[in-house]
Amino acid sequence: MAYFAHETAVVDEGCSIGEGTKIWHFSHIMPACVIGERCNIGQNVVISPDVHLGNNVKVQNNVSIYTGVNCEDDVFLGPSMVFTNVINPRSAVNRREQYSKTHVGKGASIGANATIVCGHDIGAFAFIGAGAVVTKTVPAYALVVGNPARQIGWVSEYGHRLSFDENGRASCHESGQEYELKGSEVNRIR
Repeated sequence: MAYFAHETAVVDEGCSIGEGTKIWHFSHIMPACVIGERCNIGQNVVISPDVHLGNNVKVQNNVSIYTGVNCEDDVFLGPSMVFTNVINPRSAVNRREQYSKTHVGKGASIGANATIVCGHDIGAFAFIGAGAVVTKTVPAYALVVGNPARQIGWVSEYGHRLSFDENGRASCHESGQEYELKGSEVNRIR
């Protein structure tokens, strides 16, 4: 076995789990999901059928990742954060064929207790603050907080707030990486 699963974890037949991945206590990995290499799946996590997680994804304790969610490499999912997959759920109405998709871009971080309403993508390296309720698509490198979530700035790939000068340039104090803001889009330039 190329991955580790704690003895209390349930890993169903028909899922694909990459080398070096660790699955901890009381987690349930359901059929037809794909989990990349070097992922860490915390305690009491549920990964539903057809979910795709890239390499090096960190899923903290008490997270449920429902069908329709796709996370690229290096995504961080904070403790007890929530994805939804139906816009208008009703107990008496079966809407399994109406699951909305949510795509989380490379390197994005979603803070503890945040809620991501389905059908709204999270851009690469975006940072969703703890407890935020995301009700619309979040651009790459955006920093969003609150309920409903609103953008309050931009962050670097290292998660530090960026301050753009009059030419639309900023740099990350930790990495030295440089960024450019054009209109409502940020790109790393070096």
